[in-house]
Amino acid sequence: MSGPRTDRGRLLLVLVLVAAVTVFTATVPLLRDWFDLRVYYGTVHTWVHHGGRIYDYRVPGTAYGFTYPPFAALGMLPMALVGLHLAIAVSLVLNLAALAFVLRILAGPGWRRWGWYRWALTLCALALFEPLRDTFSFGQVNVILLALVLVDCCLLRSGRGRWAGAGIGLAAAVKLTPALFIGMLLLARRWRAAATATAVALAATGLAAWADPKASRFYWTQALWDTSRVGRLDYVSNQSLQGVLARLGHPDKPLWATAVLLTLAVWAWRTHKALAAGDWTAAFALTGLAACLVSPITWVHHLVWVLPSFAILARAGYPRIAGALYAVMCTSVVWLWFDDASGIDGFLGSNLYTWITLGLLLRLPTGQSRGDLSERSPLSRIARATAPAPRPAKAAAMALSDQPESSSGAVAAAIGAVLGPGRGAGRRASSEPTGSTRPAAPKPQSSS
Repeated sequence: MSGPRTDRGRLLLVLVLVAAVTVFTATVPLLRDWFDLRVYYGTVHTWVHHGGRIYDYRVPGTAYGFTYPPFAALGMLPMALVGLHLAIAVSLVLNLAALAFVLRILAGPGWRRWGWYRWALTLCALALFEPLRDTFSFGQVNVILLALVLVDCCLLRSGRGRWAGAGIGLAAAVKLTPALFIGMLLLARRWRAAATATAVALAATGLAAWADPKASRFYWTQALWDTSRVGRLDYVSNQSLQGVLARLGHPDKPLWATAVLLTLAVWAWRTHKALAAGDWTAAFALTGLAACLVSPITWVHHLVWVLPSFAILARAGYPRIAGALYAVMCTSVVWLWFDDASGIDGFLGSNLYTWITLGLLLRLPTGQSRGDLSERSPLSRIARATAPAPRPAKAAAMALSDQPESSSGAVAAAIGAVLGPGRGAGRRASSEPTGSTRPAAPKPQSSS
């Protein structure tokens, strides 16, 4: 399958895709009304202007408040100077900038060659991805944390690792999940980077403790261990191993701890192999997957950490598999089991994103980074699949110089699979400010 060859045809196709994406996002998923951003905003304003305590604030009419480490509240202090609508606008700009950086890293050095058309196709596909949709409409920080971690991936992959680890340290100080990347640095024997990440995380945590000692003491001694502050473990949006066990009715800690240890063992083995092959991108991707699995609560919007895995699949010559898995994660299919996750279909369907994450951890190709990433990245495959036909005078020379690609048709099919799933997924709308596209649970998610 080949795309339109003229600029007019390409513009028409992009307009059609934008309209389809708009209809999909307006009818199938719900906007989350920036619920998590309202938690951050209310917390900071209460803390700064009214002398309130960080972890006492609740969004009016709900039981949900701030659940991040105190340094996250410290980093959000600028919100105390602006109104809510401006805070929402700044959140959108920051998330867009972070997403652009992530795409730049995954695209490789040849990103300038793609032009507006290929980027437009990519953005249409990304707009359908449920974790990204929810991250933007919740006002979440997941993409920003992913960008911080990928800064270190760039530094380590390029050999300019003097400041490597700082991004991981900052991300771990905002949310605990990225702390697993420090373990990845230890596996790689990058002692300096691991020390930098640890020092930055501790310095940020210490700064927050200096700014508000009582809040820090409460968080590290009480709030951190109380998962009920975040939401119900068996809520369908919790796509972690703990969520699977909770929906089975077995949330006991020994069983979960065993599952976590086994997952970490697989992660360490596979990450070591990737590092031995010099594949830093795969090592970072595997670590993000493992972090999502072992975290007690991994809401759907946290799963932006799987994006590098899809890039690696396409780079390694599996665009159809990448497209199919990506398409599943665009459908919000897990919400079909919102009311009842019992039975075989409930076990398989309500945990579908967990199975995808686990499958990627077990089978993600590694050892693909030796060579020019720009020639292997998924976006460059899309660029070649949609490139205009060569001029007759150059066709013979290009035929001799170009190596055959895996299949431009496969890439087009993968994009089609991503763009197709929104149909026929009608669900009842919910007015609750949760991650649900069905009626709200007694204790819906907020942020983690």
